Amino acid sequence: MTDLTQLPEGLEPPIDDGASAHLVGRDLPMIALPSTAGPPVDLGRLKGTAILYFYPMTGRPGAPLPGGWNEIPGARGCTPQACGFRDHFAELRGLGVSHVFGISSQTTAYQREAATRLNLPFALLSDAGLELQEMLDLPTFEVDGERLFKRLTMVMQGGAIAAVFYPVFPPDRSAADLADWLRARAPETRPRH
Repeated sequence: MTDLTQLPEGLEPPIDDGASAHLVGRDLPMIALPSTAGPPVDLGRLKGTAILYFYPMTGRPGAPLPGGWNEIPGARGCTPQACGFRDHFAELRGLGVSHVFGISSQTTAYQREAATRLNLPFALLSDAGLELQEMLDLPTFEVDGERLFKRLTMVMQGGAIAAVFYPVFPPDRSAADLADWLRARAPETRPRH
């Protein structure tokens, strides 16, 4: 049986194909996405600093992954990435992050199982119709007839995209790397002499 919480050895890292170069500085559109934590979340109305991490799909224990999943650069690792954001959630909040959301093209019902099983302290949002993907021209790939997000993380500040991490690899380090990035940009708090 495959342990979805662990990354297999020898995964090929994805390459930067330039598919996210147009995103920094863009405003988030007014779009409400279904949420695993209750009512839809309107991304265009988010205040403060928000982290949006886009991922292809979470696997389910006992269910097969799509054909050749481990051979697709950047595909494997959605569960370890979600667990990383779960484990670093308090740290990210302490660094000034107001919201963390994981976003995939899976349905809310499918995502709800993962959110519950992984005990996530944040909501997963569904862009099953790929409306947000089309509005922002976010990078995707196809497998087994499904169009899925390539792994990408955005930092939103004041409703605009302030930073984009793409490609994201290894995915299990995504949240820790983001925390390091935020910490490096935090204003100095030491007293001046």
